[in-house]
Amino acid sequence: MATNGVTNGHETRTGIKVIIVGAGFGGLGAAIECHRQGHDVEIYESFAELKELGDIISFGPNAGRIFYRWSDGEIARRMRALSIDLSKYGFNIHKYDTGEIVVNQPTPEYAVDAPNFNGHRGELHSIVFHYARDELGIPIHLGHKIQTYFEDDEQSGIVLESGEKVAADVVLAADGVRSKARKSVLGYEDKPKSSGYAVWRAWFSNKDMLADPETAHFCNNGDTFNGWIGPDMHFLFSTIKNGSDCCWVLTHPDEHDIDESWSFPGQLSEVLETIKDWDPMCTRIVSKTPEDKLVDWKLVYRDPLPTWVSPKGRILLVGDSAHPFLPTSAQGATQALEDGVTIAVCLRKGGKDNIPTAVRAHEKIRYDRVRETQKTGESTRDMWHKTDWTKVKENPDLVKFPRQSWIFDFDAEKHAEEVYDEVTAGLISSEDTVKA
Repeated sequence: MATNGVTNGHETRTGIKVIIVGAGFGGLGAAIECHRQGHDVEIYESFAELKELGDIISFGPNAGRIFYRWSDGEIARRMRALSIDLSKYGFNIHKYDTGEIVVNQPTPEYAVDAPNFNGHRGELHSIVFHYARDELGIPIHLGHKIQTYFEDDEQSGIVLESGEKVAADVVLAADGVRSKARKSVLGYEDKPKSSGYAVWRAWFSNKDMLADPETAHFCNNGDTFNGWIGPDMHFLFSTIKNGSDCCWVLTHPDEHDIDESWSFPGQLSEVLETIKDWDPMCTRIVSKTPEDKLVDWKLVYRDPLPTWVSPKGRILLVGDSAHPFLPTSAQGATQALEDGVTIAVCLRKGGKDNIPTAVRAHEKIRYDRVRETQKTGESTRDMWHKTDWTKVKENPDLVKFPRQSWIFDFDAEKHAEEVYDEVTAGLISSEDTVKA
């Protein structure tokens, strides 16, 4: 699909060399978008092999718009086939103790070229990974751990644990919440803090659910999505792929010391104790979970960074390394994709001789939108965890999951194309003022 004269895999080359650290959705998305915009890009990833790990992940239509531009919608069609279909079922929101359905939130119809996806993180990631490596030919170097980053006025790069140095025009650090590049950007170690919450999460087959007449209906009627909301907790349960797979997430208070790790094996006994006073259906669902499929994931928090850009302007934090999201935003991975789109456009429009300006323009274009979107994770969590049931009885719509048009209708590529010149003019003017 042609976009502003750019066609997948056949565009005019810019001569800009980009190194991306991390092959998650943010890194892969940035690599694909850099490839689309004509840059030469390579990925370095610490994991030695691709594994289909994880559980459910969500992408809003603002991400679907990005995926749809890859190979004329083919990648979006592959992802859609593995994603939950709630067009008939919607989202049932229950009161935590009685189990009553307070409201059914219908699933909106999205445009064909802006689909949404909710599916298994590993399965969807595999589609994007193989598209980048096997179809577009983007080099992905697995099993390469990063020791440090470097930059000067002319280039930036990475030093591998083997001692090898790899240089480029710009480095995009998409290596997650514990990114080593944060020190290169900030000049100091930025420690994660506990958000005060954690989630238990699981993904498992429907075998035991089907064996229980009380839970079989969740799997016998296609894809379903149900949520129970209560005091300082919420429990979300889905069946997917026509009811063959089940997944759930329980967000709850937790002050664990996250210096050790942010992900642990979960214990069913702890989950069951936590929801003992909730609707018995929650206990029935949790009890069907194989304990080896349960993960206890601590939600880390970081204060908003003053900048995502290194002093020389040749190292950029993208995705979780720059701005981790709470799951209740349902936008973390999507905003990482928007980062990749924006920096790819900025680099093309800036050209090889203006890398630092292009990188700083990206930050200027993205910063406020990301911060406002991050806040929705906190506001949605608080809406559910501090529900006034008297008011909800009068107006059940108060507990519906927010679907803001300013988030979903956004076109990151179109926006970057439109505002880049204005933003860079402002940056250059500010620099001239400082020099004066």
